[in-house]
Amino acid sequence: MTIASRKASMDDQHAVPDVVARIVALARGWSFEATLPTDAEVAALGTILPEGTCVYLSAVPTRDPAAQLAAAVRLHAAGFAPVPHVAVRTFATAASLDAFLSRMVGEAGVRRILVIAGDRDRPAGPFRSAVEAIDSGVLQRHGIAEIDIAGYPAGHPLLSPQELDRALTEKIDIAAEMGLPVGIVTQFCFDPDPIIAWIGRLRDFGVENCIRIGLAGPTNIATLLRYARRCGVEASAQGLVRQSGLARHIFGMSAPDGLVRALAGRAAGHLGDVALHFFSFGGIAATARWAKALAEGRITLDADGGFRVAPPS
Repeated sequence: MTIASRKASMDDQHAVPDVVARIVALARGWSFEATLPTDAEVAALGTILPEGTCVYLSAVPTRDPAAQLAAAVRLHAAGFAPVPHVAVRTFATAASLDAFLSRMVGEAGVRRILVIAGDRDRPAGPFRSAVEAIDSGVLQRHGIAEIDIAGYPAGHPLLSPQELDRALTEKIDIAAEMGLPVGIVTQFCFDPDPIIAWIGRLRDFGVENCIRIGLAGPTNIATLLRYARRCGVEASAQGLVRQSGLARHIFGMSAPDGLVRALAGRAAGHLGDVALHFFSFGGIAATARWAKALAEGRITLDADGGFRVAPPS
């Protein structure tokens, strides 16, 4: 822990109610995502979260989109609002994307999607990028009323910051022309500084859209590093492990409390319209319980710049 962070933590202790209030304010409106939740996981969610809660569904390049559709149908039947990632490079034809969207809307009640290019090196069909799908009009034809797009505060392994900025603003501009409201959901990151700098740069560019800040939910260190490697942010994750003293405890648990607290200290009046978005690497029920406790203010600050969450009384 740096001298500056120790001082900030000591200062926080003199204003504990204000610190907790800032954290709770940032946590309101949180969202999270899962990959393919099972029936048991969806049932568990029903005991934690109210109906209508948005649950994002990741697109897995190695799995048939039909599995994602089935998960969306399960969530919808349980009263939740599925928000699927639609990886447009996955679809071999425009007709196959049409059919997928038609079923998502008709069978799973989807009205909002996160549209991405996807991780395929080469597109399977006519869509190479998310902006092409947005511009095609296919989303509105199927009743999609709102979209999210991806943001990368820590960069992208294949694209320069300039390319990322250009792609993001192009998607926002074209969606606006098409009458589609746009939110931004970021890749998960482990350092508040690049997140704050990235959001500040977007705000300076005039981008006022809501930004959902991606964070890894509570999970063990081994799982965290595995997902970080897969998503191209391994160096950032390893830095977190070293700084937190967890390097020798590879199966120990990690939670984003320090990062949330640091962001909350900068959010009010500086970052604009932001919310938290949790990746449920440690399980969707565990992530939902942790995030719900956070938003309800069931937290106790600690001297290391983080906090602990408490179970419901």
